[in-house]
Amino acid sequence: MTDNYLYGGMIRLHILHHANDAPVYGLGIMDELRHHGYEMSSGTLYPLLHGLEKKGYLSSYYQPTGHRDRRMYEITIEGRQALIEAKIKVKELFGELIDGT
Repeated sequence: MTDNYLYGGMIRLHILHHANDAPVYGLGIMDELRHHGYEMSSGTLYPLLHGLEKKGYLSSYYQPTGHRDRRMYEITIEGRQALIEAKIKVKELFGELIDGT
């Protein structure tokens, strides 16, 4: 089993990718990441979300849900630009890792 250390950047890209489609929240993105094979605790995920927010790639707001407010994260303009640039780098890396080019 590989730990999440090597996957940290990929997890951040997954978060930005999904936030680019629609705002995300902790438990929802945790379930989505689990679908992709990333098992992590909230103690690992929330620092990633807060780090992306601190970096300016996400912004957050609270949405009432009935029992308590849910913190929602949405991508910023800076986050969209970072995602675009990261996609270019991922394609380049994919070519080296998979195709050997």
